[in-house]
Amino acid sequence: MVQKLIEISLRNRFVVLLAAAVLFAWGIYSIQQNPIDAIPDLSENQVIVFTEWMGRSPQIMEDQVTYPLVSNLQGIPKVRNIRGTSMFGMSFVYVIFEDNVDTYWARTRVLERLNYAQRLLPPGITPTLGPDGTGVGHVFWYTLDAKKMDLGEQRALQDWYIKFALQTVPGVAEVASFGGFEKQYQLVVDPVKLQYYRVSLMDVMNKVKANNNDVGGRKFEMSDMAYIIRGLGYVKSKEDLETIAVSNYNGIPVRVKDIGTVQMGGDLRLGIFDENGEGEVVGGIVVMRYGENADKVITAVKKKMGEVQRGLPEGVSFKVAYDRSTLIEAAIETIKGKLFEEITIVCIIVILFLFHWRSALSIIIQIPITISISFILLNAFGLSSNIMSLTGIALAIGVIVDNGIIMSENSYRNLSDWQNNPANKPKQP
Repeated sequence: MVQKLIEISLRNRFVVLLAAAVLFAWGIYSIQQNPIDAIPDLSENQVIVFTEWMGRSPQIMEDQVTYPLVSNLQGIPKVRNIRGTSMFGMSFVYVIFEDNVDTYWARTRVLERLNYAQRLLPPGITPTLGPDGTGVGHVFWYTLDAKKMDLGEQRALQDWYIKFALQTVPGVAEVASFGGFEKQYQLVVDPVKLQYYRVSLMDVMNKVKANNNDVGGRKFEMSDMAYIIRGLGYVKSKEDLETIAVSNYNGIPVRVKDIGTVQMGGDLRLGIFDENGEGEVVGGIVVMRYGENADKVITAVKKKMGEVQRGLPEGVSFKVAYDRSTLIEAAIETIKGKLFEEITIVCIIVILFLFHWRSALSIIIQIPITISISFILLNAFGLSSNIMSLTGIALAIGVIVDNGIIMSENSYRNLSDWQNNPANKPKQP
């Protein structure tokens, strides 16, 4: 079989060369399309369901949120396992699917089941899906260098400007903010004054919620002109909150400032983010979408950060805390260096032992063609270029070279035996 294949190849040299050229071109295209990452994605095919109910203990979260969700998500097809975790004010449910299941098909099935499980949860509690990323999707971390801004202002800048801008980058699933304080209006009521004015705490909550709202009215026509009537009621300052009426006492309105004080403060924090022991910082984590090219996503994020930088306040800049592209570029440079070294060594060895440049050329040509074909197979099986796959290719180059040298040496030996065989010598006339 092998001899027959060699005979066909020798008799159809141009077809073999054309096939090799086509495979090489296809391989170059596959190299450009293949996703590049530093580490292989060995995480499970999972969908995360996150539920927040602040102020509740882990036991309440387990009984009223986690357990109903886990019980009703078990009927989803192609599910391998379901895990639940409850903590203070938060619940996480991990739905593990089979490896061959499409990620977005799995997310759709989970959403369908959550519509049914929603009625089993406490009123006002809405579970949400986590980002469509993986366990190794945290490809880029950054912090804000803003010495003249407090942590609350930095967090507001991150949440309401930088985060929204970076989320528009193709391939980014989420930009998670960390550090700082989330600003909020805090109403500190005096229980003695509540009792004096005969106002309950629930009345205060309802009145504040009702007054922090814009309402629409009807259309008013006058002199052949139509005017849209609307009521503006959104709270924009502490003074707006303080003047909200919550009740009346003997015909006199009781305002918020009559029963307590309003102050600006930060939301409850479960931890802080410190950078190199120099103090707290605010920043974000860029989560890459499933199946994207990490190197291209990081490059696009850096380009977008350059555009966002022009709109930041004076004295505010970005600091890179973690950049996976440095490891990716190092892996690529390693495979390029090894490829150049092995090609050089092969040329020297073949020329020294065979003294024939055509034999050396035939061996060298095998290396780029074989490597390019390997990227075709990587794309076919949905694998990315990472440290593991590139290292395997680098190690396989030695096998390719050994095979070429052995075949060349074997061809020389057979030709020598054929030439030294008396039966093959031409007869004298």
